[in-house]
Amino acid sequence: MRLSSVLAASLLLAGLLAGPTSVVAQRVKSAPFSYLPERADDRYNQRVLRKTIPLSSGGFVILAHKSATEYAVERYDADLKRTWSTAVPLSADQAIDAFSCSGNQAIVVIHQKSGSSQVLSAQSFELSNGQKAPLKKLVEADARDRRPSVVFSPDGSKLVAWRYLTRNEQIRAVNASVYDEKLLKLKDRTYDFHDQGGFFSITVQVANDGSQYVTLVGDGMKKLTVRRYRNDSPEVKVMSVSVGGTFGGKEVNVFDSRFALQADNTLYAAAICNERETGLYQSLKLVKFDFSGEGDMKFAPEFKFTPEYLAETNKASGATAKRLEDVYLTDLLLTEEKQLVVVAEKKYEEGGEDSPGHTRELHLFGYNEFQSPSWHSIIAKDQVAPAAEGFSSIGYRAAVFGQDIQFVTWEKIKNKSDLYLRRVNAQTGVVQEPKGLGLNVASDQNPSYVKDFTGWLDAKTLVGVSRPSKKSAALMLNRIVVK
Repeated sequence: MRLSSVLAASLLLAGLLAGPTSVVAQRVKSAPFSYLPERADDRYNQRVLRKTIPLSSGGFVILAHKSATEYAVERYDADLKRTWSTAVPLSADQAIDAFSCSGNQAIVVIHQKSGSSQVLSAQSFELSNGQKAPLKKLVEADARDRRPSVVFSPDGSKLVAWRYLTRNEQIRAVNASVYDEKLLKLKDRTYDFHDQGGFFSITVQVANDGSQYVTLVGDGMKKLTVRRYRNDSPEVKVMSVSVGGTFGGKEVNVFDSRFALQADNTLYAAAICNERETGLYQSLKLVKFDFSGEGDMKFAPEFKFTPEYLAETNKASGATAKRLEDVYLTDLLLTEEKQLVVVAEKKYEEGGEDSPGHTRELHLFGYNEFQSPSWHSIIAKDQVAPAAEGFSSIGYRAAVFGQDIQFVTWEKIKNKSDLYLRRVNAQTGVVQEPKGLGLNVASDQNPSYVKDFTGWLDAKTLVGVSRPSKKSAALMLNRIVVK
């Protein structure tokens, strides 16, 4: 029997009031780690979010930023022994755009803008010894065009690189190329958007079988659409649903959206809708696009952001907000039993580009295997980071194991700065109280924790990068075993 949202919220509040506890029988092992903080041009949207990738064969691979002119791809075993490190030198006009692993190799994608062109190229690294292959050009665009992009499939075995074709700054088409894990081209495709008319946004995703799913928010930012392109057929399958419109005389648009492609080629889409004129949050809407067989859509009942929900948020966070704002979709997490948890986070800056970044409460919305809303919870936190770090140290990392979702955050709770672990039951919504991982992370204006390197080797073993004390200037690579 599932808990009601009221009971789940009550259990959550009780856990938070009880405060953090120490993890029992944990083991921490650390090793020196060299890293130069990123200087992202967009603090909200980092290009490489995950710089640690666990390997099914054991250990993990890291993309480390060594200096202003050099990255490195490094492999570690499960005991933090570095087995190889291969340099990736970069010129002033180059930047890392993507990092992934598949099969027997890791792949780094490099963007270069020089003269009249910009190019995306990929470089692969043998996982056995770190040997790197020559750069392979994936796509080229005019220097005046939008920056080309790349995306990997869930298992890393396929990638799509594309460039935008625009007219008067409006996207009219996308020229894309599909590659396998050996960087052999499988298909060239053009995605045409001349029928879209006014303002719209697109994302591209690629499945493990190489099929591409182009997602659109269009029709005046009121409709979610998914187009599927296969490599073995010219047919384009399209499914769409309106989530905005005019309700009670008020025009409602999509404020924020997130699409998540699964390994079985089902695709989930979540959208926060708000009033166009006032910006007031109206509801969360969820759609499942199933492209197996004849294809089908399932539209979940909307979750409305009522005054009662705002009151719950204020109670959990200790705030006195008059309205929901600065809340963005951040994750769609699916369990093996098909329970889905939509995660949103409050994320904002105090002022201009040199002001600190803040992330506050997490909003969790649970759906059962039939896509009915079954619970919601609010996890209170209050994190801040200097402008130089952007959001790379605050926010959260999450992973799914069975029915449990694990959330890791860097916070200062009851005057103790540490990494904290929370477990959330995806079926019931019960949130365990935060547990300190015992790293005693430094809390000052220098880099203290780099969220990009946090990863799970298994359900009880995490790796991450942090600085243990204010007296230490060096970051450490940590392995934490939680029992």
